[in-house]
Amino acid sequence: MTYLLIVSLIIFACVLLSRISGKLGIPILLSFIVLGMLFGSDGIFKIHFDDYSFAENICSVALIFIMFYGGFGTNVRYAKNVAVRAVLLSTVGVLVTFAVTGVFCHFALRMNPVESFLIGALISSTDAASVFSILRSKKLNLKYNTASMLEIESGSNDPCAYMLTATMIAIAKGGASVNGIAILIVRQVFLGLLFGGIIAVVSYFILKKARFSIAGFDMIFVVGIALAGYAIPQAFGGNGYLSVYIVGIVIGNMKDIYNKRNLVNFFDGTTGLMQVLIFFLLGLLSFPSRIPAVIGPALLTGLFIMVVARPIAVFLVMLPFKSKLKQILLVAFAGLRGASSIVFAIFAVLSVNTDNDIFHFVFFIVLFSILFQGSLLPFVARKLGMIDTKADVMKTFNDYAEEVPVQFIQVDIPKEHTWCNRKIKDIILPPQTLIVLLKRNGENIIPNGDTLLLPEDTLILSAISPEQVDGITLSEIVIDEGSRYLGKKLSEIPKKEGSLVVMIMRNDSIVIPNGSISLEEGDTIVVI
Repeated sequence: MTYLLIVSLIIFACVLLSRISGKLGIPILLSFIVLGMLFGSDGIFKIHFDDYSFAENICSVALIFIMFYGGFGTNVRYAKNVAVRAVLLSTVGVLVTFAVTGVFCHFALRMNPVESFLIGALISSTDAASVFSILRSKKLNLKYNTASMLEIESGSNDPCAYMLTATMIAIAKGGASVNGIAILIVRQVFLGLLFGGIIAVVSYFILKKARFSIAGFDMIFVVGIALAGYAIPQAFGGNGYLSVYIVGIVIGNMKDIYNKRNLVNFFDGTTGLMQVLIFFLLGLLSFPSRIPAVIGPALLTGLFIMVVARPIAVFLVMLPFKSKLKQILLVAFAGLRGASSIVFAIFAVLSVNTDNDIFHFVFFIVLFSILFQGSLLPFVARKLGMIDTKADVMKTFNDYAEEVPVQFIQVDIPKEHTWCNRKIKDIILPPQTLIVLLKRNGENIIPNGDTLLLPEDTLILSAISPEQVDGITLSEIVIDEGSRYLGKKLSEIPKKEGSLVVMIMRNDSIVIPNGSISLEEGDTIVVI
């Protein structure tokens, strides 16, 4: 009972700190680490905790959900124009950061080669949770799809860093041959991609067809998918983090998934709890009294990554794409280190003996990165002129359905109703409304003008409002100058079965559509 009370107090403290840190402009996740340090062995409350094995197990599970939601929340449609650069940053960029940092640690800090490159591997990736947290909390949308690029990069580079860490641990243990390392990397990538693809496809067809009889079971099922997405490839020597990220992307970008809005809300809350857990636990595991011994070399390494290693990696990847200089500079600055680096450091501590305190070395670099880069990211973005005030960063995530300004009205059709046995095109609807869904004998039907209304039908009508209704998933299509729909009437556009245009956002106004409306440049079509 005492432990439950302590846990509840910690959760309340985390919620309170999130509000305080937001007002002070300090990254929220940093406050969770600091809270853990206050509760830890060297803190005020003196909770002795140094069980690295237990921490590894808990943090590994938490990372599964963070990685899954990193993919689940990424809107591929917004990110497709920058996907190649983002993937290169998460692979080539990680490799360059790893190599350059390893060379620095060896020659500047006089560490042995294996330990130098082990540190390079541990801190070679940027952190999805930190980047997502800052972009969301500050509602910080960036020009040139930079927010989407950072989301994909930070969400997908942990698998590469994990492989580098596993490789360096194998080398540190001795006996790792070139062929053995090559096989390890190929197996990690191939099995991660293979199982991730298979699990994603199977899950897609199940979720597309399934209707769970008990409310909430769809969420439980997706939790199982996330766990299987990691565990199955890991059991065969594959990269579980790569696999679960792929599964998250596929499921998160399904257009016809049932009850998706509730899934988004559930995983948003679950991932938030995982972030609190992992950052608090890492803070609890640390010993602040040991940090002064590593603060000098760790600070130099953190500064080197921020000023040299990360910019070199970003310039090498983005210059061939003729990216704008200010975008390159911002992406270079936004390379925050985070929880995954500390978790990988725990793996290293449990696997090999090192001359330096690897855990606290990496721990300090992460603290420095989140505090300095995380706090200054909005400021640097404004100074570089990279803030896009006309766009909403939330649309780059897969929870857009919560923000469409449409409300839904349910209308039951009894036998004596004047609409009975009439086609929709022959009835008069209230102004600025549209029938978007027909419920008949437990079946949902997307209607059109020729749909005949029968007794006992239930209609869902749409009208302008900020409210939502469960069971309807919305997506949007932007009409730009190159769109094949530009200038065409809605009646002239081929319609996918089971879909309907429910709203057109034109300038600052909302237009309820009909077949005679012609599409203009800048229109945003909202489709059910």
